[in-house]
Amino acid sequence: MNAIAPPLRQSTLHSLSLHAVLLLSMTLPMLILYTIGALGPLLIADLGIEAGWLGYVTMSAFGVAAMLSLAAGPLVERLGARRGLLLLFVSVALAYALMITLPGFAGIIAAVAVCGVAQALSNPVTNLLIAQQIAPPRKAFAVGLKQSGVQLGALIAGGLLPLIAVPFGWRAAMATIIPVALLLAFTAPALAPPAPPAESRRSWLPARPGALLLNLMAVQGCAGVTLSAFVTFLPIFATQQGVSQHDAGMMVAVFGVMGLTSRLTLTPLSTKLKDESWMLLGLMALTALALWITQQASSESHWPLWVGVLIVGLTAVATNAVAMGMLLRDRVFGAPATASGLLSAAFFGGFAAGAPLFGAVSGSSFGFNGAWSVLSLVALAGSAAALGLALLRRRSAP
Repeated sequence: MNAIAPPLRQSTLHSLSLHAVLLLSMTLPMLILYTIGALGPLLIADLGIEAGWLGYVTMSAFGVAAMLSLAAGPLVERLGARRGLLLLFVSVALAYALMITLPGFAGIIAAVAVCGVAQALSNPVTNLLIAQQIAPPRKAFAVGLKQSGVQLGALIAGGLLPLIAVPFGWRAAMATIIPVALLLAFTAPALAPPAPPAESRRSWLPARPGALLLNLMAVQGCAGVTLSAFVTFLPIFATQQGVSQHDAGMMVAVFGVMGLTSRLTLTPLSTKLKDESWMLLGLMALTALALWITQQASSESHWPLWVGVLIVGLTAVATNAVAMGMLLRDRVFGAPATASGLLSAAFFGGFAAGAPLFGAVSGSSFGFNGAWSVLSLVALAGSAAALGLALLRRRSAP
């Protein structure tokens, strides 16, 4: 018994460490989105900018992520997960270091663009790690866990960072991310296998998606638009209705808890379905309903805000985890790292467009009421794309 105990403990420690790295590889790159939303009122007051300008911060990070994601999958397959992890966490540390040192709003825009590198790498690197290191029966759980890391970012941004930002300033809050990212840059790569031999590596050029992947990309593009606009502007909209800065931050934190719960539960559940496309359809339709409910909030009635947070967190957030699980489950979409890179390009493209679109409409004569209506229509378009995916998979089934 004593002879086998140390290897068992080592194996358990390795498994726990691997799952923690998967989780944090998604948390830190995406944390910027929720940080901008949760600390938005403080950024606006400190930098003297209009509320709608926050959309351009989101666009900077996710615009870069969307463009780089087109080649990130093949690049990660070429570099290997070990060097991919190193590049990911170094990019996060550099982005936050620049964010607290560069002056003015233009400095913020430039700094968050660096974070787009990490965002582009996050899904290909983690999916490659799962494909290489996780046994098939545990893959669905691993996907749900690592995708829930995005919502862990919302929990940190909404529940922890405001506690630092209110007394010490938003720069001090963001500075706390730097040592965490550097620690992971030094330790996480050791958990990944070495890069593949040169002759087995794929081209780093972007692949062309097939019809099924294109439909799934359309669903994720709509989900990205919805989520980026919702998380960025919900705290601003809430404070305009008389909600305190603390409660607005708590809404982001609750959103994170709901998203984490939905990804951990719905991702394994989706693997039991014959076609996950129908789940995506239902989730996007419920998202549209939740956005309409959010729109009904007023200075006398704050409950629609909380209902919106709960439902969007339980629905739209889960779509990305379900979609990533589909890629690992069915190779008809393509190689895991390459397909996840293309899917991420669509998702991040939606993120890049969503916040500026919402900001532009809310700043026009249509106001926030018109912006919420547009967002509901985008969610319905995502439902339509999911329906198209389900019908296409049915026709292409053997």
